[in-house]
Amino acid sequence: MEVTRDSIVGDVLDFDSETAQFFFEIGMHCLGCPASRGESIEMACAVHGQDADALVDKINEFLASKKA
Repeated sequence: MEVTRDSIVGDVLDFDSETAQFFFEIGMHCLGCPASRGESIEMACAVHGQDADALVDKINEFLASKKA
């Protein structure tokens, strides 16, 4: 899976639940909420005042490291 700013939070979590750690690290503790699972990473980061590109990079690096 290639994660982008437009990726839906719930889709990323469903693909690999271990990615939750990166959302928690930046204060997104509402991952169980149905509304937050339907948001794009960009929307969720905007609400929480975080850099969407930095989060996307971290998640993609993590997923790539699991392939190796």
